[in-house]
Amino acid sequence: MKRDIQILSIFSFYLAFAFNGVKAQDRKVFTVKAGQVKASIQPTMWGIFFEDINLGADGGLYAELVKNRSFEFDVPMTGWKEEKKGDAAGGYLINNNGSAGAANRRYIRLESKSEEGYGLSNEGFRGMGIKKDMGYDLSVWARQTDDSKVSLTAELLGPAGEKLGSANLIPSGTEWKKYSVSFNASATEPKAHLCIWLNGKGSIDLDMVSLFPKDTWKKRPGGLRSDMVQLLADMKPGFLRFPGGCIVEGRNLDERFQWKNTIGKVEDRKLIINRWNVEFKHRLTPDYFQTFGLGFFEYFQLCEDIGAQPLPILNCGMACQFNTAEVVALDQLEPYVRDALDLIEFANGSIDSPWGKKRAEMGHPAPFNMKMLGVGNENWGPQYIERLKVFTKAIKEKYPGIKIVNSSGTDPNGERFDYLDSNLRAMNADIIDEHYYRAPQWFLDNAKRYDSYDRKGPKIFAGEYAAQSVRIASPDNRNNWQCALSEAAFMTGLERNADVVVMASYAPLFAHAEGWQWTPDLIWVDNLRSYGTANYQVQKLFSVNKGTDVIPLLLNNEPVTGQGGYYASACIDRKTNELILKIVNTTNKAQNSDFVIQGAKTLKGKGILTELSSMKLDQVNSFEDPNAISPVQKEVSLKKNTVSLAMKPYSVNVLKIAM
Repeated sequence: MKRDIQILSIFSFYLAFAFNGVKAQDRKVFTVKAGQVKASIQPTMWGIFFEDINLGADGGLYAELVKNRSFEFDVPMTGWKEEKKGDAAGGYLINNNGSAGAANRRYIRLESKSEEGYGLSNEGFRGMGIKKDMGYDLSVWARQTDDSKVSLTAELLGPAGEKLGSANLIPSGTEWKKYSVSFNASATEPKAHLCIWLNGKGSIDLDMVSLFPKDTWKKRPGGLRSDMVQLLADMKPGFLRFPGGCIVEGRNLDERFQWKNTIGKVEDRKLIINRWNVEFKHRLTPDYFQTFGLGFFEYFQLCEDIGAQPLPILNCGMACQFNTAEVVALDQLEPYVRDALDLIEFANGSIDSPWGKKRAEMGHPAPFNMKMLGVGNENWGPQYIERLKVFTKAIKEKYPGIKIVNSSGTDPNGERFDYLDSNLRAMNADIIDEHYYRAPQWFLDNAKRYDSYDRKGPKIFAGEYAAQSVRIASPDNRNNWQCALSEAAFMTGLERNADVVVMASYAPLFAHAEGWQWTPDLIWVDNLRSYGTANYQVQKLFSVNKGTDVIPLLLNNEPVTGQGGYYASACIDRKTNELILKIVNTTNKAQNSDFVIQGAKTLKGKGILTELSSMKLDQVNSFEDPNAISPVQKEVSLKKNTVSLAMKPYSVNVLKIAM
């Protein structure tokens, strides 16, 4: 059935352009008016959307290798297993100190009745990815009980029990203390696990058992997985939206994302269940929790690292309306609003302010210069507007310069959308966040979506979009070339309307090959590898060729929005003094076209053409072939003010010409 659906989808795509494909064999002449600036392109135009879905944070971007390191999961021994060698004897007990509301209530007491051979193992997140010769930092909070003098041996083991590395720890005293040691791995193994052995008879308490590779991003201890961050940095994103979408709301308000619980010392951050834990029956993930080792401070720090403006999204007093639709009463909304005001102070306040001081104590006295804040995610109805007005009034009174991103609901049209769009415009909202998960054909049909939007109204954030190869939320969706190509065509329409659309981001961002809940996704990872999909290559191509000002690119004196299977936009980059053309050929025919450039005083003799293409609409990148669809560059010559391009079938083309 899956294959039949895919074949039908691809056939429909072919059929949509069959007539245009025949016509496209005729040489077309396009006009580029380099001297007519139509709109400014915001630095935030192309960005990234992060959510802890698909093991995106724990088990993914956050480089911690130990699952349930503090025994705080609902089932405290999740990820852990008692280990005994031979006739070794011992036992364990999970202790709960009973402190109401405490972030870290549980710890484990291990008792060894043998001199050696008793301990625990941790399976990691679908195993632990270990690299040969890589250094690893192990830490644990421990205390001896009574007169016990138990020492610890940590071992990294492969699936067959082969030793990959080891280190010893000698905790002392009956007070909690953090102990750390480093060691190197002797082999590469994607499915390793960690064992902690007790040496000597006695008992010991353990908590926060942690293991990190040394090659984290910027070598920060307890930091982020470097290969995944590098893929983001390579995109040169204008913004990073975090901590996600539906995860902000929670299935109920108790499970909502609360940023204040994600800062400060890691051991003091309060873990909660991840709402994607039980969201999809086809991908139940009972071991999916949020430890918040990747918290709001780390998100802001990541933005700074990759040159992206931060866009945090906060709960507006409403849980996910698809789950419980729980809301907080309007007269009890103050703590939620206070969280928003305090976040702005945390990001931008002086070190003399209460929350600015907390930021400084975490190692960043300089402000993060946050300019935007989202209130709510995919919320809808009168209850959202009522709460949004309370937030807007409070934020604008204290921080009038902060732009507020507002939800337009779950869909790009329909009753919910119409209600929110009209009300938000009546409120003179700063930015409206529109989402669209639709079939590839929808993206082609909507390349002109923003041509008729009010130029004086609120700005638009295309906050979540991705072409669905089968249907929304289907586990059979694939990141194929058909989807990426249709997204590229749509993105030319976003760029053409940069006076309305100021931000855009594909979603979701990351997916673990063995721990995903939703497809498609921009970047796929396993325990050791990562790659960008065809969709990633499109997003990156647009982002690194952003430009500063939109100019007309016309066919028969009209914007190029599908005529003959073409979609196109053009801009200039005043920083580099370059002309940038983006042309998408959605037909199954090679296209020979001339681009006549008007209004440019001087053009260099050559340009650089970057191509993304595949004759197979069902082509995907993969771990085995991560570059199946990847950019190819070539030089093209100019004759006076004209450049001739032979564009491949099913191709995305970006031409840069120095002026």
